[in-house]
Amino acid sequence: MTVVRGSSIALPQAGGGWREVELKPPRPWVDHPEPYRTRVAFAAAHVIADPRGENVPGAPAAVDWDATLAFRRHLFRYGLGVAEAMDTAQRNMGIDWPAVQELITRSAAQARELGARIASGAGTDHRPDAATIDDVIAAYTEQLAFVESTGSQVIIMASRQLAAVAATADDYRRVYDTLLTQASEPVILHWLGEAFDPQLRGYWGSTDIPTATATFLELIKDHATKIDGVKVSLLSADHERGLRAALPAGVRLYTGDDFNYPELIKGDGTHHSDALLGAFAAIAPAASAALSALDDGDATGYDAAMQPTLELSRHLFARPTFYYKTGIAFTAWISGLQEGFTMIGGLQSARSPIHLARIVELANEARLLPDPDLAAHRLGLVLDAAGLHR
Repeated sequence: MTVVRGSSIALPQAGGGWREVELKPPRPWVDHPEPYRTRVAFAAAHVIADPRGENVPGAPAAVDWDATLAFRRHLFRYGLGVAEAMDTAQRNMGIDWPAVQELITRSAAQARELGARIASGAGTDHRPDAATIDDVIAAYTEQLAFVESTGSQVIIMASRQLAAVAATADDYRRVYDTLLTQASEPVILHWLGEAFDPQLRGYWGSTDIPTATATFLELIKDHATKIDGVKVSLLSADHERGLRAALPAGVRLYTGDDFNYPELIKGDGTHHSDALLGAFAAIAPAASAALSALDDGDATGYDAAMQPTLELSRHLFARPTFYYKTGIAFTAWISGLQEGFTMIGGLQSARSPIHLARIVELANEARLLPDPDLAAHRLGLVLDAAGLHR
């Protein structure tokens, strides 16, 4: 198992052997429950599984509601909005529609009570049998109406079912034109790249990104008053910079680039990105300190808080990227924000013990471990179970 000696921890290495890493005291992060003046920031939150539930692959989702809502309160205390029921919450990877409905209902009610911001995903995942464009429109319409009924802002998620049945860009336009006409309030559009979900390859009607982007921009310009912003997760900083410069006035670019977010949020002096990131669920205190520094015009303070988190985020989102949810849940566990490391669908097994040990090391480097000894102990439990003994 991990061996703690005074202020250091021994971590196993992929090629064999162990390496000593000094445990750093946590930085005294400051609560910031108010929203930020210069950026809008959402953290895409994970769900915490009920340890008494089955939660095996294919089983109905059993959620620990108290722990899941407590984690959202943790995000709210740092001034972050919650992006609810997104891919971070295991949409299309374990959580079913009944659990999604309860999740959004409970989370929206809590956000309303606390005066916090929430936006929730509306998709088509409850209709895996959707075989036509009309089926997809009907499925989207049902979920959009449900999310609006809870008082949450709507995020129109990318749809596997639409990607499967659409033959042309016009099919995408037909679906999104209908949805945006129906929406009561401005929504967030979500373009999730195939690194996060291979079944979304060719979204917007083309595998050629410039061609797909032209379709996307045309849609946005035609419905600008119904679009609060767009959340783009293609992991290309150059593409994001070009897209945000082309957006109509008043439409935000919510970065979903977990590899390049510090520079994109900071901006280039003319344009900047806002944020809707799974990474923010893992680095909330540091993200809060960085955004607070931006509000104060302190670019150096922003860099000092945000840059040390980037290597951790890039590791969490390493290929296969869609398993990043495992690292988000693990980070919450080693930080004492949840009692167990069990996930819906058994997804806690999606990352190796060596990968998890590296998360501890990088969170320690960023001084994001509230209790380093607890983190070391909990990693030791994982390594013991895997048969990694020093």
